[in-house]
Amino acid sequence: MDKKTARIRRARKTRAKIRQLRVPRLTVHRTGQHVYAQIIDSVENKVLVVANTLQKDVADGLSNTSNREAAARVGQVIGERAKAAGIEKVAFDRSGFKYHGRIKALADAAREAGLQF
Repeated sequence: MDKKTARIRRARKTRAKIRQLRVPRLTVHRTGQHVYAQIIDSVENKVLVVANTLQKDVADGLSNTSNREAAARVGQVIGERAKAAGIEKVAFDRSGFKYHGRIKALADAAREAGLQF
């Protein structure tokens, strides 16, 4: 089993559990160049809120779009946009990635912005 297959397997198990909770999920994805976050309604499978380092308002002032600082900025923006959309509580879906580095920075910033998970 290669690295990607193992990550997807972990993600599938987590998403099955989140689906039972019936709360929106904060999904995170990271690549070598960017960080993406979106809040998805787990009942209807619709995207409610999106933030990523490709968006101009998020990337303004960042020297790099693939470090912890960029992830924290995405977390802050997703938290603010979720509050504006009336979303207070979410389940954190780390998509099989380990909870450290950029993933942890994004989660901490989203919590500081007012999201509860």
